[in-house]
Amino acid sequence: MSIPVNSFKQQLARGEAQIGLWVASGDPTVAEICSHTGFDWLVIDGEHGPNGLRDVLAQLRAVGAARSHPVVRVKDDDRAGIKQMLDIGAQTLLVPMIESAEQARAAVASVKYPPHGKRGIGAALARASGYNTYAGYLDQADEQVCLLLQIESQAGLAALDEILAIDGVDGVFIGPADLAADMGHRGDPTHADVRQRVEDAISQIVAAGKPAGMLSSNREFSNRCLEIGATFVAVGSDVGLLVNAARQLRDSYNK
Repeated sequence: MSIPVNSFKQQLARGEAQIGLWVASGDPTVAEICSHTGFDWLVIDGEHGPNGLRDVLAQLRAVGAARSHPVVRVKDDDRAGIKQMLDIGAQTLLVPMIESAEQARAAVASVKYPPHGKRGIGAALARASGYNTYAGYLDQADEQVCLLLQIESQAGLAALDEILAIDGVDGVFIGPADLAADMGHRGDPTHADVRQRVEDAISQIVAAGKPAGMLSSNREFSNRCLEIGATFVAVGSDVGLLVNAARQLRDSYNK
């Protein structure tokens, strides 16, 4: 058997727009249901969602490989945590709160095996290698891992050019919510000033030849980012969809 090909990484490299959904509930059944709804990618959120290692593992299994591509957002740039997520079979990682080229280089090193990086050798014991049934896993793993870095502060934006110049960064994701808070507009990620910074950053990423991404449930804002070249855009979340649908249903009945 051969290592699974990361089609999401291939599509980003070809500049094909990918529409995604955040999955933050921490439930494998919810992740499985969402994987049948046509989204190109799903974020299994290990930063803000109630997800430990085994929770993420269960959701990776529930989503499978033939439907939406699972992107795991790790809780931070901790090398040991990144190693474990890769070993349980995550091929695309989103690393939050990147603010410097030094952080970006460390993240790249964390997802690559020596001599190109510092990922520990141990996947033969884990799901990533098909429990040691994928021929040549160690030689092919680096190529199939997709590393997305999340920039969500003014410090990160200031370091964006340096981050974009680093080999091994497969895409850069702009987080409007934290950026808005950092800019003094907490709770207002579509404020005009925030939108402008996000759009400028996306244009900067695209000009550097890298895939750009963002998250917004505001349809007009998401479409605008797609228009200017963003290629992986998340447009909502499982929690938001459930809350909004439940409210709409309840409001449709007069007591």
